[in-house]
Amino acid sequence: MALMITDECINCDVCEPECPNDAIHMGKEYYEIDSNKCTQCIGHFDEPQCREVCPVDCIPFDPKHEEDEETLWAKYRRLTAAKQAV
Repeated sequence: MALMITDECINCDVCEPECPNDAIHMGKEYYEIDSNKCTQCIGHFDEPQCREVCPVDCIPFDPKHEEDEETLWAKYRRLTAAKQAV
């Protein structure tokens, strides 16, 4: 399941640089997570790094983007291959 950032975000800027997939970007009002790039840090870390550093705990699982571990691993492999091709 991809993660999402809620409107409780305080725009503290700590999550964006922690994302190994560059899935986090500044939205209109607060940071957002691109579900096409979010792997919950599978392939990089044991835990989602954005959730680890968030001081207000505003990064839950996104119920609109349910994915099992196998799907997240496939997404990780696709993203890694795309980075290597560049």
